[in-house]
Amino acid sequence: VQLQASGGGLVQAGGSLRLSCVASGSIGSINVMAWYRQTPGNSRELVARSTIDGSTYYLRSVKGRFTISRDNAKNTAYLQMNSLKPEDTAVYYCNFNVRRLFSTVDYWGQGTKVTVSS
Repeated sequence: VQLQASGGGLVQAGGSLRLSCVASGSIGSINVMAWYRQTPGNSRELVARSTIDGSTYYLRSVKGRFTISRDNAKNTAYLQMNSLKPEDTAVYYCNFNVRRLFSTVDYWGQGTKVTVSS
């Protein structure tokens, strides 16, 4: 199983980007789809999360600007990012948590870089 993230790039403050993350291979039922971000010298932080029961979580600083969505049939997660700010600049990673018979497994994408210029 591999996760392929895409959609990052350079955008001016106030602009929008849409990130996508698709899983290839036989991944099964994805319990949680999430997006994290990381800046140099800092730990990875959870930006948004979507669980299979429909619940979502957002980092306070992105609430109202970012929207996570998922297409379970396509094993794909999206992160719509609007009103981007320079502080949103980071490498964004997707994470899928998959429930197995007696455990859960985490899969990570390779990261896609988002740069927001002021």
